[in-house]
Amino acid sequence: MIRVNGLTTDRVNARDRGLAYGDGVFRTLRTEASQPVWWADHYAKLKADCSALMLDCPDQAELRAEVCQVAEAGQGVVKIVLTRGAGARGYALPIEPATTCIVLASALPHHAQNFDDVHARWCELKLGRQPRLAGVKHLNRLENVLARAEWNDPTIFEGLLCDDSGAVISGVMSNVLWGKGGALFTPDLSQCGVAGVARMRLLRAAARLGIGIHTGRFLPAELLAADEVMICNSVMGVRRLARLDDTIWSPAGWTLTLNNALYEDLD
Repeated sequence: MIRVNGLTTDRVNARDRGLAYGDGVFRTLRTEASQPVWWADHYAKLKADCSALMLDCPDQAELRAEVCQVAEAGQGVVKIVLTRGAGARGYALPIEPATTCIVLASALPHHAQNFDDVHARWCELKLGRQPRLAGVKHLNRLENVLARAEWNDPTIFEGLLCDDSGAVISGVMSNVLWGKGGALFTPDLSQCGVAGVARMRLLRAAARLGIGIHTGRFLPAELLAADEVMICNSVMGVRRLARLDDTIWSPAGWTLTLNNALYEDLD
């Protein structure tokens, strides 16, 4: 099911600024028994991203009701898209913008139905730095689209991205973390990249477990020296990288520990 501004339809205005400029934000979340998983965190992030783009965010209770209405009866995925709505030609903001709210459901993808280890590769594309948009899950994802177009090998699950200065940032569809010497490391996302809800919850869980956390600017060599490397997002949870190009890691226990902590609280 697809809902657009409260109506069951798959049509939007051709002048919508989300279509024309990527002027909007989105969230992709997992559902269980028609209920959104980690809803409080997802809504808080959606509201923060809306604030960064000066967008109106829908009422929390009303939006959750729409998510539950479209969600699959069992396990599934719901995507929420908010745009600045239809507007005249040109970049100037509409004087009276009317947010377009799209809520659509899909089946849970196969890769999210298991916790198998995965293989990844380094991407050639480099992410541009833009602090104003850093961390925000905005609609302009062309960098990710072009990065994902770099490979067709079905054995490669994910690609890792660096910024234009060479620092590790994320995966194409995921955040990246690694364990080394009893501490957890993850890239600083203050210049570019998306700060995902799963990453936030993992860092919160690590703090709760008394694990040291290091967030900073890390080069690929520092990731390659890790004891265990993981990727995460809200649909698939945490997955261990068994291989990254020619580098191979054996399990070191991090993925199991963090995945268990991640799902202790489904609210």
